[in-house]
Amino acid sequence: MQRKRFDDMQCPIARSLDRVGEWWSILILRDAFYGLSRFDEFQKHLEIAPNILTRRLAGLVEQGLLEKVQYSERPPRYEYHLTPRGRDFRPVLLALLQWGNTHFAPEGPAVILTDIETGKQAIPMMVDANTGKPITPQTHIIAEGPAASDKVKRSIAELLERRAAAAS
Repeated sequence: MQRKRFDDMQCPIARSLDRVGEWWSILILRDAFYGLSRFDEFQKHLEIAPNILTRRLAGLVEQGLLEKVQYSERPPRYEYHLTPRGRDFRPVLLALLQWGNTHFAPEGPAVILTDIETGKQAIPMMVDANTGKPITPQTHIIAEGPAASDKVKRSIAELLERRAAAAS
C-alpha cells in the first residue's frame, strides 16, 4: 500500500513529515548527529535490516538531508554526511529528546543535553530569534504567511476563531 504524500500541501509540518516522518529516518539523522557516517555503523547501532537502511539512506540523500560521499574505490564504500538542511534538523531532535525525557522516561532520563562549559544539564526551549522571548501559547500564534493559499487562510482563520471562542 502506498503511503499518503504531503509534499503538495502548504503546511510546513506536513511537508517536513514527508521528508523525515518515518522513525528510521529520524533515528538515522540522530545517529548522524552522534557522528556515525558509515552504513555498517548505522546498521550496527540501530539494529536495522540492510534493505530498510539502504532505502532510508537513499531517501535522506534524495531529500537533501544527507550527502553520500565515496571513501573507498575498491570495494566502493560510502559515508553519509549531514548537509546544511540536515544540520538544521538538530533543534527538532533536541525538542524530541526533551519531550521524551519529560513524558516518557518514568525511570528518569537516559540521555540529556549538557552545557559543554559548565557540564550542567541544559533544558532546550524554543525562543523567538528576533526578540529572544520564549515562544508560548500565550505570546505567539500561528498566522498565514505571504504564500498562503486561500485554503490555508481559511484553515488558519477557523483555528483563530476557535481559539478566540475558547478564550471567552
